[in-house]
Amino acid sequence: MNDDDLGHEHEGEGERKGESPPPPEGDLSMLGAFVDDELPPDDRAALQARLCADPQAAARVAAYRAQKAALQALCDGALVAGERASPDDVPQAFDAAPSVLVLRPRAPWWWRAGIAAAWVAVGAGLAVALTALVPRLAPDLAPELVAGATPEAFARRADVAYAVYSPEQRHPVEVGAADEAHLVAWLSKRLGKPLSVPSLAEYGYALVGGRLLPGNSGPAAQFMYENDAGERLTLYVGASSTERGAVRLLRDGNRRTFYWSTDRMGYALSGPQTEPKLRAIALDVCGALGGKPGQW
Repeated sequence: MNDDDLGHEHEGEGERKGESPPPPEGDLSMLGAFVDDELPPDDRAALQARLCADPQAAARVAAYRAQKAALQALCDGALVAGERASPDDVPQAFDAAPSVLVLRPRAPWWWRAGIAAAWVAVGAGLAVALTALVPRLAPDLAPELVAGATPEAFARRADVAYAVYSPEQRHPVEVGAADEAHLVAWLSKRLGKPLSVPSLAEYGYALVGGRLLPGNSGPAAQFMYENDAGERLTLYVGASSTERGAVRLLRDGNRRTFYWSTDRMGYALSGPQTEPKLRAIALDVCGALGGKPGQW
């Protein structure tokens, strides 16, 4: 096989796999530094938050880690072989490391195109069939599947957002409380529904500000509060496929998140407080945002 054939072979493999264009060089460098534990703590935390919402980047990080582990295992095996050999045999010990060259026969382009078209047709047929069957087989689950998320997944996004931004000192929010009117108008426009910021003054918490975040199926908003002791709470808001859902609890380490839905909007209050205290605040916030006592 000559160089031209090898080049066509690589092109054929790329077509069969349906690879997307490579990400920017800076993005690859950052992911590599993340795998090698070379990122500053703030950058690492921000990238961890991004990986939760970017399956492609998360898959690339997993591939980098697997590649790193394989290379380390190969090098360790070669070093062990070198230690067992005499000084004159060290080059031969490293040469003994296995290497495999796999040559695949190249299929004609019309064959590859036909296979690809067949898979597209099969995928389209399955999508149509599932769309028709899911509401009949599981009517209670269908709205959640259409939205692409469950209430618990919504709560976990809120918990991750709290874990990422609540420790931040210099940039905890995008828009501060001094511009509360602008903050509420901006986030209401992005979420497509009028929002309001409940007051937590009676619990000793003042509004710090808020930011725009990615949600399960669209944009989400996060409002941050802080008390005199420096403790913080966050209220995470986003669209929900559920008309009305009861207040429930998600635990993660020393963090607690109470979440619910009202009028197809999901809400999640996260904080480090004990469950009874945070639950009391969550029920108060639920009522302030239109929730009914039946949800409690």
